[in-house]
Amino acid sequence: MTNCIASIPFVVLILCGAPLSVASPRPEDPETRDWWAITAELSNDAMEGRDTGSPGYDPAAQQVADRFRSAALVPMGERGTWFQNVPMNEIRLDRAVVAVGTRRLVLLQDFAMTPSESMPTTIDAPLAYRGYCGPEAIGDVRDKLVICHVTRRRELTDGADREAAVKAAGGIGILSIADPGFTVEPPRWPFAYARSVLLAGTKRDADSFVRVTLNADALKKVLGHDAHQAAALIADGSQGAPLPSFDLADPFHAVFTLKRRQIVSPNVIGLLPGSDASIGEQAIVLSAHLDGYGYGTPVNGDRLYNGTLHDAAYVALLIRLAEQRHGNGYRRPVLFIAWTGEEKGLLGSAWFVAHPTVPLQRIAANINLDQLRPIFPLDLLTVHALDDTTLGDDVRLVGGAMGIAVQRDPERERNLLRRSN
Repeated sequence: MTNCIASIPFVVLILCGAPLSVASPRPEDPETRDWWAITAELSNDAMEGRDTGSPGYDPAAQQVADRFRSAALVPMGERGTWFQNVPMNEIRLDRAVVAVGTRRLVLLQDFAMTPSESMPTTIDAPLAYRGYCGPEAIGDVRDKLVICHVTRRRELTDGADREAAVKAAGGIGILSIADPGFTVEPPRWPFAYARSVLLAGTKRDADSFVRVTLNADALKKVLGHDAHQAAALIADGSQGAPLPSFDLADPFHAVFTLKRRQIVSPNVIGLLPGSDASIGEQAIVLSAHLDGYGYGTPVNGDRLYNGTLHDAAYVALLIRLAEQRHGNGYRRPVLFIAWTGEEKGLLGSAWFVAHPTVPLQRIAANINLDQLRPIFPLDLLTVHALDDTTLGDDVRLVGGAMGIAVQRDPERERNLLRRSN
């Protein structure tokens, strides 16, 4: 997941590197070596990718807390500790037997889906292909699953439009073809896993509407005897060209096995007190997410997603800054937070907003670090919410002095700026 996420509903800057230059030799300066050593500790195999609620996450969180302590931060978690425990409920799609006619579809390879409390565990339904699934193309799809081509083109349907049209026409769900023509962020297969995690106490979702993401390469399996159409449909759909509507001869059949569990995973929170009492109620949150994906579908035989640059490297950056300051505060207080549950939907930051360990009125801004890539020289920095506050002026000033160009989000269609409230 490549999101750069706003973490609290105040003034927010999200910094994401967008390198332009070719790779340079590995830096040998001591500061970079120290930073990289911490990154390596947090992302080595023993940490198991720091998946939320996994056995590998807690040692990583403890390591961050130990580093914060050594850096002379003040613990700001619960009950005088470094930790704010975040309770969650997980639903995992443990097994899926899915076929169209006699043609099997493979979970995480041919299709992906996010399980929910109310999803049906058995489906037998006819299939209908309806192009971009605009209201004019839907027709009568009562009790059918509808195949819809995903597009990010403003003149065509978006996800809400497609779902509304299918529901209004009586459809029971959507198989959304992941658009390989979306060059800003092409779909990546295999998916790591199929599970959803929600904060404890979240209201149960009673919607049984079926939502499946279909790998474009798997459309030929779905079409069967009409498989020769698949390449043309994908090509036309990726270009926004007109698409046909037709019903499929073979039905969709699926049996899903779900597993549920309760998990608890902590945010790690430390405070560097400020030096100016007149602005002591204007803390800055400096944050990055500690959690990663953990174990998932193997890629080239490796099933561990270590999460080195997403986002261990930027938790390590928080640690190094705290170590450099070693209790020597800035004018404003700085709250250092390593979030949990970011990859599951901003859960750690959402829990903090709902249960703040520092009163929200004492927080002025959040600077969140995600997906800066130090594998190239940093020539260009994407800053979300760049023009929302005067923090953007500071970023431009500092970046300019370092020869780094600063830009607004050039890919707003990815919807990377999200608030945790």
